Amino acid sequence: MSATVIRNDCQLSGRGTITTAAGRTFGPNHRWKVLGIGVAANAGFSATFSGIPATAVVLRQGYHLSNAELGLVLGLLGLGVALSELPWGLLTDRWGDRRVLLIGLGATAAWLLAMAMLVVPTRSSIPDVTLLGASLLVTGLLGGSVNGSSGRAIMAWFRENERGFAMSIRQTAVPLGGGLGALVLPSLALAFGFAAVFGLLAAASALSALFAWRWLHEPPMAGGGHAASSEAAGPAPLRNIEVWRISTAIGLLCFPQVAVLTFASVFLHDFAGLGTTAISASLAAVQVGAMVMRVWSGCFTDRHGNRRQFLRLCSAQSALAFVVLWLLVLAAPAMPASQSFLIAVLPLVLVVAGISVSAWHGVAYTELATLAGAGHVGTALSLANSFVFVGFFLVPVAIPGLLHLWSWPGVWLSAAACALVAWPIFLPRTEPPAAKSPDFETTTSSRPRKPDRPR
Repeated sequence: MSATVIRNDCQLSGRGTITTAAGRTFGPNHRWKVLGIGVAANAGFSATFSGIPATAVVLRQGYHLSNAELGLVLGLLGLGVALSELPWGLLTDRWGDRRVLLIGLGATAAWLLAMAMLVVPTRSSIPDVTLLGASLLVTGLLGGSVNGSSGRAIMAWFRENERGFAMSIRQTAVPLGGGLGALVLPSLALAFGFAAVFGLLAAASALSALFAWRWLHEPPMAGGGHAASSEAAGPAPLRNIEVWRISTAIGLLCFPQVAVLTFASVFLHDFAGLGTTAISASLAAVQVGAMVMRVWSGCFTDRHGNRRQFLRLCSAQSALAFVVLWLLVLAAPAMPASQSFLIAVLPLVLVVAGISVSAWHGVAYTELATLAGAGHVGTALSLANSFVFVGFFLVPVAIPGLLHLWSWPGVWLSAAACALVAWPIFLPRTEPPAAKSPDFETTTSSRPRKPDRPR
């Protein structure tokens, strides 16, 4: 079993070095290297699951896919992650962060390299949609290891009053990787084909694995010199109703985000008539804005202890932004005189909606990990990510049907509805749960902390 404790309970030796559960010593700032590994690992995988959808127009053309087939293959990538998240999380709580992250990143790199050699269009043949979909499904199954394991390591190495900030920085890796993918992968696919795309993604996973092997180790020992057991008291996440509620809300709020990530490029191309450069710039702006907001939100909620309130505000703002986008799409055909202006405004509104629905991740995952307790972080984060990546499967599959029935207004109105439904779920319960999981402070430190939610 791996130790799960926090940095301020470590053993100090020599000149402020830190002794870990395995007897290794590191400098007092080693936790920032652990955070960097989490950022690198998540950015590499985000470039895969967000960057490949950014190539949707090129992917549709290169593999000769219909819109329905495009939605299916992109959805299978998310389905793979959804199916594997919980098993990877349980393994993380049992085996430790280092082992799971090394296995997952190494296997992902090897598989993407195989895809670069075997599952790409050539002049003589085009891979079947079944082969492409199955390959992306396996990519998701292997890449699901990244989310729970890197988050658990960061929660263990940082103090309570730093965790929102640290987890928000870690979550900036998702828009960082997605933004880089949106900027680089479509042009790379046009110029050099998908062999270069999959090869570059394989290299990113391999580099993250190298960083993890070098610097990611088990967290520090408890103050008495004994590692805290990962078997924390209290209900396991799968029996904790509050963990299920927050995980469900996280999943629902990700549905509109997935709609932006997977089909915004198609929307801007087919409806707004933008080219590859403008589309890449718009998607990159979403990701950069999300990065800035995630870091700010982590600092803000650490300072004010208002995670639940912030999550409800993000839900409401996201719903409003997608309603505005829905109204603009409805108005464009009905107002020919203003159509050019409306088409020019659409990318800006889409960017605002995409940032609103992507700004809350670090805060939500910190709240969820605190609810779950120190020994169950991997399981809790993986449960939430299972809901998230169910969205990555269902949304791309559902959007072609919505387009057929109600065109783009139906897509963006549905996105607004999902964000609105998430709002009441983030409300704290009026009565505390019958049995609560201890948070990090009560499990691994005697230092009391000020609660940021009703007890």
